[in-house]
Amino acid sequence: MSGTGAAPHPPVTGRLAEVPRGIVHTEVLEPQFRFEAEHLLDHYVHLERVLLLEYRRMGLIDRAQAAGIAAALDGVDAGTLRADPEANLSDISLALERHVADRLTAPVPAWHVDRSRNDVQATAQLMYGRAELLRAAGLLAGLARAAQRTAAGLTETPMPGYTHLQAAQVISPGFYLAAVSEQALFALRRLLAGHDDANRCPMGAGAMAGQQLAWDRERIARLAGCDGPQRHALTAVAGRDWAAVLAGELSAFAVVLSRFTTDFMAWAGEAHGFLELPDSLAGVSAAMPQKKNYPVLERVRGRSAHVVALAHDLRIATRNTSYSNSVEVGKEASRYLSELFASFRFCVALLTEAIAEMRFRPARMRAACEAAFTGGMALANELTLAYGVPWRTAQTIAGAYIRAALESGGPDARDGALLAGCAARHGHRVSEPDGVLKRAFDVDLALRRFTSSGSAHPDEVRALLADQAAELEALEAEVAARVRRAADAAAEVRRLLGGPTGEDR
Repeated sequence: MSGTGAAPHPPVTGRLAEVPRGIVHTEVLEPQFRFEAEHLLDHYVHLERVLLLEYRRMGLIDRAQAAGIAAALDGVDAGTLRADPEANLSDISLALERHVADRLTAPVPAWHVDRSRNDVQATAQLMYGRAELLRAAGLLAGLARAAQRTAAGLTETPMPGYTHLQAAQVISPGFYLAAVSEQALFALRRLLAGHDDANRCPMGAGAMAGQQLAWDRERIARLAGCDGPQRHALTAVAGRDWAAVLAGELSAFAVVLSRFTTDFMAWAGEAHGFLELPDSLAGVSAAMPQKKNYPVLERVRGRSAHVVALAHDLRIATRNTSYSNSVEVGKEASRYLSELFASFRFCVALLTEAIAEMRFRPARMRAACEAAFTGGMALANELTLAYGVPWRTAQTIAGAYIRAALESGGPDARDGALLAGCAARHGHRVSEPDGVLKRAFDVDLALRRFTSSGSAHPDEVRALLADQAAELEALEAEVAARVRRAADAAAEVRRLLGGPTGEDR
C-alpha cells in the first residue's frame, strides 16, 4: 500500500509469473542489493534527481509532481530500502522506484518513461569509481609529501645503493625516498588522466541503442559532474573501460609499492640495520624477547598482492563476454572492485605512516658503504680520465685490485702498491696510487662526485625535491578541482529542484 492509503501498485513485471526463488534471492540478489545500497545508492538518488529535472524540462511532469518525487527521494538512505522478491524483485532500482511511488498522493504516469536501468547503473558505477579514484589520488599525494619531508633531511647521509641485491654505489636515503615521491607523482598523474578519459556520462544511452525522448545529454552529463556524454550508446553501457583502467593503474602502483617495501623490510632487518620504526609501528615475538619486528611492512607488501590479483580478476571476468550490457560485466566482473580500492588505500596509508616515521642509522650505513668497495666505478673512471687507461682495461684493473684487497684484508687494506702492481700487470703506470684510492673510496666525497641531473648529489636531490613539491601542489589543486566539480554538480541539482520550473534561476 502507498503511504497515503492509495491502491497497491501493479506488479513490476508481467513477463515473469514467479518471483526470484530463495537461493537466487539469498545468494545473488540480496548480496548485490546490499553492496549497491552501501556504495551506489547516493549516486542512484542523485541521478533520479537529474532525470526529474529533465522530465520537468521536457514538460512531462508538472511542478507539483516533481516536488512530490523530490521529497520522496530526500528520504532515501541505505536503511530505507529492502531487497524484497515480491515487491521489487530484490533489485535496488526497482526498490527505489517503488519507494517513491508508495509515497506519492497520485501516480505520475510519465515518471521513468523512456528510462532504462542500464545507463543509470553504468553511470552510478562510474560515479562510484570516480569518487574512489579521487580518494586514491589524495592518498598518493600524502605518500609523496611524506617521502619528500623525510627525504629533505637525509640528502647528505651516505648509504649503499644496491643492484642485483649487491652494494653498488653510494646513495643517500634522501635520494631513494625522492624516488618514492617520483613514483607516487607519476601514479597520481596517471590517475588524473584516467579520470579525465573516463569522466563521460553514459546517461542517455538507454538500454544500448539510445532513447526516444529528446534528453539533453550535455546537461545531464554536467549535472552528473561529468565532462560530457559518452559519444556512443553501446560503449556507454557495454564498455566499463574505466574500471579496467583504474584497476590497472592501482595495480601498477601496488607493484612499485611492493618493491619499495621489500627494500625497507631488508634495511630494517638485523642484517642491514639501516633504519628502524618507532615502537608504535613495531611488533614483538612471543617467544624471542630480543626481537623487534615490523609486521606493518609485511602487511603492506602482502596486501599489495591483492590489488594486483583483483585487477587481474576484473579482466578475466570481462574477457570473452559479449560486447553489451550484462550482469556478468556490470556486476560480477566488478564484484571485488571495492575490495581492490580498500586494499590500495590500506597499502598507501600504512606505507605513508611508516615513511613519515622512519629513523635511519648513519653509522651503520656508512660502515656498509666502506665495507663494500662502493667506489669501484669511481676508481675505474679515474684510471681512465687521469691516466689514459682504456675504459675496459680500467675496469679490469679496478676489479683485480678489489679482489686482491679482499684477499689481503678487505676494505681497510687501502694499499697503493697493490693498485700500482695491478695496473703494471696490464701495462699501465699509476704514479699516485694512494691518492687515487683515497678519492675513489672516500664515502663523504662519493655523493658529491655525481654531477648529472637527477643524480644522488645532494644539490641535485634537493633541487628535485623542490620540483616535486611544486608539482605536488599543482596536482593536489587538480584533484581538489575534480572533487569540487562533483560536489558542485550535486549542489546544483538540489538548487534547480528548488526552482519553480526546474530551470536555472
